[in-house]
Amino acid sequence: MAFTSSSGQTRSSLAEINITPLVDVVLVLLVIFMITAPVLQSGIEVAVPKTRTVKEITEQRLVVTINHDQEVFLGDQPVNIHDLAQRLHQAGADPASQVIYLRADQSVPFGAFATVMDAVKQAGITNVSIVTQPLDTKSSAAGGN
Repeated sequence: MAFTSSSGQTRSSLAEINITPLVDVVLVLLVIFMITAPVLQSGIEVAVPKTRTVKEITEQRLVVTINHDQEVFLGDQPVNIHDLAQRLHQAGADPASQVIYLRADQSVPFGAFATVMDAVKQAGITNVSIVTQPLDTKSSAAGGN
């Protein structure tokens, strides 16, 4: 497409779009999301107990969390303890083959933990993995001297 300027010169419009800045912005956004996605995976702060034997979580499973205020969460959503069994039953198709992770703050009393475990059993789920952190062997070895 050509057009004439006020001085009488004929000019053509620029038909090519420079996509280099677009690619730069997209790559920067991709790097930002790659860095922040693992951080945003679990938004509930829980200080899980430390143990010597820890199995690394390799699969995405349903997570039930009890925070230090004894509030119960299914994934990142708060849930009433009385509704937990029903919500767990709706979340998975076959409760006998369903596996869930249970995260509990180390300050949570055993009674609250047992109540959540009872709700999980009422949903028919028997395969429950308890989430813990690995024990720091360097600090425990230094403290023993």
